[in-house]
Amino acid sequence: MLSKTLQEALNKQLKHEAMSSQIYLAMASWADIQPGLQGVTEFFYQQSEEERQHMLKLMMYINERGGFGIVPSLEQPIITFQSLTRVFEEFLKNEMGVSESINDIVHLALQEKDYATHNFLQWYVAEQIEEERLARTLNEKLEMIGADKSGLYLFDRDIVAYRNSLSKGSGARK
Repeated sequence: MLSKTLQEALNKQLKHEAMSSQIYLAMASWADIQPGLQGVTEFFYQQSEEERQHMLKLMMYINERGGFGIVPSLEQPIITFQSLTRVFEEFLKNEMGVSESINDIVHLALQEKDYATHNFLQWYVAEQIEEERLARTLNEKLEMIGADKSGLYLFDRDIVAYRNSLSKGSGARK
C-alpha cells in the first residue's frame, strides 16, 4: 500500500509526464507548420505519445498499489517558438526537470522504505538517462549545424531514425 506522501508525489509525477506530453505535442504542431520539418514533427509526435505512456504507467501503478491515480488538469504549454534551436533547448530543459522530479521520488521511496516503489521507479531513472542523452545530443548537433541549411535538412531527415536507434539499444524503452 502506498503512503499518502508517496501517492501525492507519484500523482505529481503523473502530472509532469502528462504536461511533457502536451509540451511535445505543442512542439510537434509548431514544427508541422514550419517548412521542411517533417522529421522534427514526427519526432515530437512520438515523444508526446511516449510521455503519455509514461503517465499511464504511473497511473496504473498508483492504482495497483491501493492509491488513486488522478487525471491532472494541465496548463496551456508554449505553442510558438522563436527557432528550432529554442525548441530543442526547451526539450532538454523539460527532460532535466522530469529527471529531478523522479530522483526526488526515488529518494522519498527509500526514506519510507517502500522498495516496491523504488524498484518501479528504476525504469524511469533509466529512461531519463536516455532522454537527457538524446536531448543533449540533438542540441549539440543543432549547435554544430548553426545556420547551415543543408545540415538542417540532414538533421530533420535523420532525427526519427536516430531516436529509434537509441530506443533499440536501451532496456528502458518498451
